[in-house]
Amino acid sequence: MSADRPLDGLVAVVTGANSGIGFGIAAALGDAGARVAVWSRRDKRNQSACERLRAAGVDAEPMRCDVADEAQVEEAMAATLAHFGRVDVMIANAGIGTSARFIDLSLDDWNRVIGTDLTGVFLCFRAAAREMCRANSGGALVAVASLAALQAQPDMAHYAAAKAGLLGLVRSVAAELAPVRIRCNALTPGFTDTDGLSFDAASDQLRLETLSAIPAGRWATSAELGAAACFLADPRLTVHTGDSLVVDGGNVALPGYLAVRESLRRQAPGV
Repeated sequence: MSADRPLDGLVAVVTGANSGIGFGIAAALGDAGARVAVWSRRDKRNQSACERLRAAGVDAEPMRCDVADEAQVEEAMAATLAHFGRVDVMIANAGIGTSARFIDLSLDDWNRVIGTDLTGVFLCFRAAAREMCRANSGGALVAVASLAALQAQPDMAHYAAAKAGLLGLVRSVAAELAPVRIRCNALTPGFTDTDGLSFDAASDQLRLETLSAIPAGRWATSAELGAAACFLADPRLTVHTGDSLVVDGGNVALPGYLAVRESLRRQAPGV
């Protein structure tokens, strides 16, 4: 292990790793020396992601998995162990979100989002932790949460509930598994510049209003989220557990009217 490659020789699973934040995390982990299992539902996108990772020198392997399906999670873990021989890091990133007013939210939509965004993390964490305990190897579990866990998310109550649930899950798992050297933390991104976050000309005002709440004046990049994931996966951080690492450009630190006032100050000093 070197300072430049702190994850050298470790095996990391990243769910939802074929695009966006998940791919950024997989690339960063690979650059830090990890071998990476790419878990996601879409075979072609998984293969394409692994080809890109391999071109960058990462030992990557695609594994088809719907994280909301217990049998598929167990099968993907078995395939990961058969290919790589171990698992040291589980990054539970896969998630979905739909928009609906609370009074119009259907039980099907509620169950679908909770099933992927919360139950899916439980299933992935459990599968990885069981193997880490069997191997007596320790390890790192990381759930990708959201600012929706910390702030109101109108029209996405089911998504906010799932992401807030992750923080409770992380704290409880961290306390329970600390004696066997398994660390459990959350990575909590703010707005991140990916394919899933885009604005067209008709929504320029929404884009500007969103940016006005971010003191840094911009969204994070998937590479920055990848760097944060590497920090949480680093085996040298042996007592860092039960935490939520917020990467949001200061959004949570400067909420509401303070954010708007700060935005105006940047545009017109003296305001």
